[in-house]
Amino acid sequence: MNGFSDFLQPDRGQDARTIQLVEAGELDTWLKALPPRARAAAGAYRFGAKPGELVILPGEGAERWTVAIGVKDRAKLGPWDLAKAAETLSEGSYRLEGDAGPALLGWLLAQHRFERYRKPEQATGHKVLVTSEIARIDEAVRLAEATALVRDLVNTPTEDLGPAHLEAEVRTVAERAGVPLTVTLGDALVQGYPLIHTVGRAAASDRAPRLIELEWGDPSHPRVAIVGKGVCFDTGGLDIKPGSGMRLMKKDMGGAAHALGLAQVVMQTRLPVRLHLLIPTVENAISGNAMRPGDVLRSRKGLTVEVSNTDAEGRLILADALTRALEDAPDLILDFATLTGAARVALGPDLPATFANDDELAANLLAAGEAEHDPLWRLPLWPGYDDMLRSDIADLDNAPEGGMAGAITAALFLQRFVDPGTSWAHLDTFAWRPAAKPGRPKGGEALGLRACWALLKMRYPPRT
Repeated sequence: MNGFSDFLQPDRGQDARTIQLVEAGELDTWLKALPPRARAAAGAYRFGAKPGELVILPGEGAERWTVAIGVKDRAKLGPWDLAKAAETLSEGSYRLEGDAGPALLGWLLAQHRFERYRKPEQATGHKVLVTSEIARIDEAVRLAEATALVRDLVNTPTEDLGPAHLEAEVRTVAERAGVPLTVTLGDALVQGYPLIHTVGRAAASDRAPRLIELEWGDPSHPRVAIVGKGVCFDTGGLDIKPGSGMRLMKKDMGGAAHALGLAQVVMQTRLPVRLHLLIPTVENAISGNAMRPGDVLRSRKGLTVEVSNTDAEGRLILADALTRALEDAPDLILDFATLTGAARVALGPDLPATFANDDELAANLLAAGEAEHDPLWRLPLWPGYDDMLRSDIADLDNAPEGGMAGAITAALFLQRFVDPGTSWAHLDTFAWRPAAKPGRPKGGEALGLRACWALLKMRYPPRT
């Protein structure tokens, strides 16, 4: 969905209805200050200023009504404090009393719909927020566009979003930025990217595996690699998933969607970095030439991997992509992946499990997540579990037996393909919202993207 900029307009004194923000602790004082008709309306609707609660207040004429919204803390709005209002109000222009801050994002995203496969809802027209925070508009729009991109890609069924379709999506973003793509496709992966090839070789020829790369920015700037797991569908391979575990596997390319969304914001903002986007994309299918449990594969780095479980394929394709990223000596690597069910068991759907080989980087990421209301939770790269990756016949095992510490051992596997001197963070994100909330429909979701963007801005400040 395009056109988010239509929902935010600089305040130039244009006609707009007023939105008042009310905290529960000031409700009585606020009510007493209202004109009698407005006070009666608030009482009739039992307005209690609970967060997200909304009431329409009549004015002098039929068209002069205003809006009151309950908030927890007017001075510290979060991204979703205006989302319910943006979903509920009729079309028109509104002016907030005070600063909206992060709530601009929720105002935008509450008006986004994924309607590719169903009859569109009855159009209600734009709900425009008039704001004096002109400097915030562009970034709010860019983050809304990136979030919507993630949501739409994750929501799209695999029939319409296989590896070739994902390549086309990346190409669209690249063309807008005026940069070419490098795509290593199918059998061309055999020599340079054998793990990516082996995971994806069972798919049909029109869904062949590939590594998609994009480079943007001044080569003299610090190099930042952003890597995203692009498993467009995961059957589990020969270690096939049960039906219940396969139902949502269209979202197993959620890491790639996050990486693409973040790369888009980097390029739109012209961050002073040399961006290297890498998306290894495959379909983990089943056929006569699918990889088998017990196979030993040689990676781009040269390390050999015994395949104990074909359903632990995401770490394999990421390993080759991380190796490629390291070859150009990046200052920082960020990778996103819907990697393990263990992370969801430990942390639930909202918190991406975050691993980093650099304590300062980890601390900055967590702080950025808190500031952006996009929380992360750090898990350890615990060296005591390295032995779990031991294989009797190869350098590494891709899926340790026993099932314990699954998110940690997956991250430790990836760490074997990262140079110790390179700052690296790995986000094991769910990329899905199991229940709707204001501004956040059930379905694909960007979790960790805003935190990583805030980190990049802090580390490589945009130039004015």
